[in-house]
Amino acid sequence: MANVSATDEALVQEIDRLGEKLSKLKAAIGDVVFGQESVIEQTLVTLLAGGHGLLVGVPGLAKTRLVETLGVVLGLDERRIQFTPDLMPADIVGSEVLEEAEDGKRSFRFVRGPVFCQLLMADEINRASPRTQSALLQAMQEGEVSIAGHRHKLPQPFHVLATQNPLEQEGTYPLPEAQLDRFLLEIDVDYPDRDAEKRMLIATTGANQPVARPVLSADELAAAQALVRRVPVGESVIEGILNLVRSARPGPEGRPDLGKLIAWGPGPRAAQALMLASRARALMDGRLAPSKDDVIALAAPVLRHRMALSFTARAEGVTIAHVVDRLVEPLR
Repeated sequence: MANVSATDEALVQEIDRLGEKLSKLKAAIGDVVFGQESVIEQTLVTLLAGGHGLLVGVPGLAKTRLVETLGVVLGLDERRIQFTPDLMPADIVGSEVLEEAEDGKRSFRFVRGPVFCQLLMADEINRASPRTQSALLQAMQEGEVSIAGHRHKLPQPFHVLATQNPLEQEGTYPLPEAQLDRFLLEIDVDYPDRDAEKRMLIATTGANQPVARPVLSADELAAAQALVRRVPVGESVIEGILNLVRSARPGPEGRPDLGKLIAWGPGPRAAQALMLASRARALMDGRLAPSKDDVIALAAPVLRHRMALSFTARAEGVTIAHVVDRLVEPLR
């Protein structure tokens, strides 16, 4: 018992220390990105859980600025790719070039693409062709890319934060369900409130621009991600996650009142994402274990890109947000 107690005490101390660092981290981001507290929290939850995030919002809401700031405060090597219809897979992952040495011998050399970084911003990801979008699949899921039969490991930690404009859909290619499922959270980026927009207006149009400062290092982020997986989860929270995810599927275990509204529901990866994200959110608040409140708060960003509405639901004007709200009612 003494060993167990010592282990528990060490875990508590690690969580406390991480909580202090995360408070400084959020403050450093807030000095540069005004308002958007929910977006910042969900993005940090995504990174702490070791996942990838899809930021959905109209232009001009500081999505690019947020990713650049995260690269600085987390000490990560950050790159940005502007996705366009003419972007090719090799423009992302890299390619092999034929070189000739002084003695006349020829050989191929692999030239790394921008995906070889620790934090990749895929700007307007739905503007690239499906072939180019799929170039990210292996990188996002396996942390490596395959070129000419050779596997190349990506730097660790590796995260993709992609952006998408929900309004202008002309000339875009909707992300396939397989790739959407790779994103831990779909994060809605809304307009800032009046006070936040006023502070932003004053701070960003003056002589002195706010500048991000480093708070963590890549190694410290990796250690925090390992700590997230050690956070204990109570049986009631585990059952709550299972009940929520399974009830979001059409079929015998689904909600009878919602079955006709759901065309297809979330798979097991949704439950895994909800478990990891709930643990990370608890750490963000300095708590030792997640609660059902964490599950409720993260249900929408975890589920909304992993399920689709039926024709009946769309005809009746039902939205994914409405369905998720009804799914989480038993947890309240």
